[in-house]
Amino acid sequence: MNSAVESFIEVDFGQRAKNGQSICGDVFLSEKVKHEGRIVSVLSDGLGSGVKASVLATITATMALKFTASAMDTLKSAEIIMDTLPICSVRKISYSTFTIVDMTNTGETRIIEHGNPPFLLIRPNGELMVTRSEMRPKRWQDRVIGFSTFDAQREDRIIFFSDGITQAGMGEFRTPRGWGLENAAKFSRDQIQRNPFISARELSRLLVAKAEEVDGLTAKDDITCGVVYFRSPRQLLVLTGPPFTFSHDRDLGKLAEQTHGRKVICGGTTANIISRLLNRPIKIDTGEQLDPKVPPSARMEGFELVTEGTITLSEVLRLLEEGFAPEDMRSNAAVRLAGMLLDSDIVKFAVGTRINEAHQDPSIPVELGLRRNIVKRIAHQLETKHMKRVLIQYI
Repeated sequence: MNSAVESFIEVDFGQRAKNGQSICGDVFLSEKVKHEGRIVSVLSDGLGSGVKASVLATITATMALKFTASAMDTLKSAEIIMDTLPICSVRKISYSTFTIVDMTNTGETRIIEHGNPPFLLIRPNGELMVTRSEMRPKRWQDRVIGFSTFDAQREDRIIFFSDGITQAGMGEFRTPRGWGLENAAKFSRDQIQRNPFISARELSRLLVAKAEEVDGLTAKDDITCGVVYFRSPRQLLVLTGPPFTFSHDRDLGKLAEQTHGRKVICGGTTANIISRLLNRPIKIDTGEQLDPKVPPSARMEGFELVTEGTITLSEVLRLLEEGFAPEDMRSNAAVRLAGMLLDSDIVKFAVGTRINEAHQDPSIPVELGLRRNIVKRIAHQLETKHMKRVLIQYI
């Protein structure tokens, strides 16, 4: 891949715990190595299911993430991980699989695999086979570590999963050996063909849902699917809060008018300022169902969404912190905004710093906090959990 051409790397995953378990035995972690322009993602599947499996997978994924980010020798890293894992008192083995995807925004990609189904690399014109070399750690000759390197291109997708995907439906009449890698690959290609710009978030969740369907709508094992999508960045501007002084209102209007891409307004005062400056009316969205927790949204020409301010942003923060999937929830202004944030790659917040007198009322809940603190916490969630690039401008 041409080193001058950089892509945004969208990373996300879908997951279901085995039926009857309150915690998933698969773990998916990602970390940005900012100074190197790298993202490292790890999927680990712990032996069995439930809490014990989750502990094994968490140890493995955490160590693999840190070792890979620090550029430690891969075989040495694998040996340390295997030496560290506790031995199961019943089965007398310690076992946790891992798939490590180490990539840069110029496309250089390295994938290290142990025990999980092989990853898929899908390009718009079809699936691509990648050469895989194998090695065995000295102290663990019964275990194989696979290595693959390639240059990813824009619109490439890397799909990797635990065996809850490939073994879904095992023992059933139609899938006696499980759903299988070929069916997972075909399903992925079909989804991409149907929606060429489908996000990593949506594709990973569709694969998990399909595996659960093959399992008879009851997950018979932990199911996890990670997707990496190299693409041109999708940008979103969020305008929230009036500027510090009235003389800066025009700056807010220029920013709203001149910024290309998707735009959202959060806050009634902010919306009124922009409406006045751009001479665009605000229309209440009468088609939206009323929600007791979140004020209704509105519409304005040139903007994807217009919402109330601090209450809505607080609800967005809660959704992100608690890991709710917007597509699984009843729609309201906060759910729609959370979905837009997750489907964007570069998010810019323009945060007004004028004190809103309404929020000095002691009867208003303390957790609302100051708008800028809520935005900072949203930014932290987007950067650390979802690998987004977030910019905050105070006006």
